[in-house]
Amino acid sequence: MMRAWKLPILLVLCGSVIAIGQILQGSPVQAAVFLLVFVLLAGASSPLLFPKPVGALEAQRRSAVDGKPVVYWRAGCKYCMRLRFRLGRRARQLHWVDIWRDPAGAAVVREANGGDETVPTVFVAGRPHVNPGHVWVREQLPSSGG
Repeated sequence: MMRAWKLPILLVLCGSVIAIGQILQGSPVQAAVFLLVFVLLAGASSPLLFPKPVGALEAQRRSAVDGKPVVYWRAGCKYCMRLRFRLGRRARQLHWVDIWRDPAGAAVVREANGGDETVPTVFVAGRPHVNPGHVWVREQLPSSGG
């Protein structure tokens, strides 16, 4: 679980160091801007922007019941972030599995991708799709809108 937070923590620390340097040089406004930018980058690369993840087995069970896709992702992945942002509120309709928190999820992704942990990998009806477009993912949601 800590692995998902390494990049955000590093970004906040780097931003803090730069901000302190700017304050010592007499530029508190520039320091605040740098710190704000780094905090925003940390937030964007953290697990906070994604719907609450579930385990792979639970996601597969839920998907079998409701027909919604399962998205395997990891924090800090720019392709996962892009998919998440482009899906907007519809992202909450999917089942999200953080492969850094769930070893079973990581194993599912490796099996689907020839040993690689390539994300996002989206499973629809048991079939994997690597880094699909957000429009395609939206089309895979059940029409009932659930």
